[in-house]
Amino acid sequence: MIKCGAEKLKKIAVIGRGTAGSLAASCVTKFHPDKDHELHHIYDSNLPIIGVGEGGWPALVTQLHELTSLPYETIQVRLKATRKYGIQYEGWGRRNTDFTHYFSPQQLRYSYHLSADLVTELLQESTRAVHIDAQVTNISKLDGRAVIEFKDRETECYDLVFDARGFPKKLDEDKHYKIDFLPTNTAIVRRCPAIVKPEVDQPYLPPTYTRAIARPHGWVFVIPLVAHTSYGYIFNRNISDQAKVEEDFNKLLEADGVKHFEQRAVISFPSFIHRQIYDGTVAHVGNAASFMEPLEATSILAAQLQIGMILQMRLNRPVEYFEKDAKTVNRFLVNTMTEYGLFVGWHYSCGSKYNSDFWQYAQKTVWPRHVEQNNFNVIGSKSLEKFYNMFELLKQPVLAKEDLERSCGFPLSSFAQLSHGLGCYPPSNT
Repeated sequence: MIKCGAEKLKKIAVIGRGTAGSLAASCVTKFHPDKDHELHHIYDSNLPIIGVGEGGWPALVTQLHELTSLPYETIQVRLKATRKYGIQYEGWGRRNTDFTHYFSPQQLRYSYHLSADLVTELLQESTRAVHIDAQVTNISKLDGRAVIEFKDRETECYDLVFDARGFPKKLDEDKHYKIDFLPTNTAIVRRCPAIVKPEVDQPYLPPTYTRAIARPHGWVFVIPLVAHTSYGYIFNRNISDQAKVEEDFNKLLEADGVKHFEQRAVISFPSFIHRQIYDGTVAHVGNAASFMEPLEATSILAAQLQIGMILQMRLNRPVEYFEKDAKTVNRFLVNTMTEYGLFVGWHYSCGSKYNSDFWQYAQKTVWPRHVEQNNFNVIGSKSLEKFYNMFELLKQPVLAKEDLERSCGFPLSSFAQLSHGLGCYPPSNT
């Protein structure tokens, strides 16, 4: 029997062929109960996909298995992936001690370090869709449906559209909330030789960790894949000259024994949340919905949440509830993205081993903005309240069972690990 919402979900479009777009198309294929539905996967082949290393959270492992029906070992080999058990922080906080943020339970749950271009290829194999190579010029709504206009192609109407075209080139105050308590806006990404050596056609089993290395101009991620190692220097172009950042990047690679690298990209990015992630017909997902720097690997995690929640609601709820549901879903997603941003921004509140211009700016100018009321008048003040309540829980001598399950974007175990590692308990505003 076809589910009630699915009866009104016959024609669906996914725009974008990056990680979020490929996840959305694969989820529609897997979970739509009516196999005769029409799915259009739309992308502009003139826009390149930057295949840098990425990390996820443990839910990604099970979802890829569910979507592809492939064995876990096969998926890992196909993605040239390693098993990520957490993030190793080097030089962060006031304790002058390196520490690791483990997935919980520690050393049992893992995610993947994977190559973005390979995960899109893998997902497309299990996706049933009409592929349309075209440039989208506008998306509008008419009589409860989405209207997509193309360049040099006839307009099409859809019951649901997943817009996964990446973050906006410029923020629009009417469409986006600017997250102004995050201090970075640029990434220099380099591809370096692999540092792990797996057996041929066998998954690499030893635990690996994303390194997050504090540097004078920001921090550097190191993501170990089987095919290569991805390095990225995250900084603020308004505080640090790019040439000086490149010079410091070279010093780090030299200290790591890296003699050769390929410059992949210099990417400028905003920190934002879309005001209308979902309106009942159009869903912005992935980096089109929100973006925070990659410090805690929130991008794929956020896309999974957005796609899963929106698709399940549309498939299972009667059409008369769509308008009310859309407001509830959008409010929940906007608040959750805000919680992600607060957790990421908090990492800077205790500074690092560097007393540089960047770290002074991040700690003393940018992070204190998170308490300004205007940030939460429209986003939702409950996010800030929930954030501080997590630290109140950590002060308790004994936690009730239900308190152990509490979260604010991230679980209580993550707050405990970061508080101890950063030496910031509770978070500082100075």
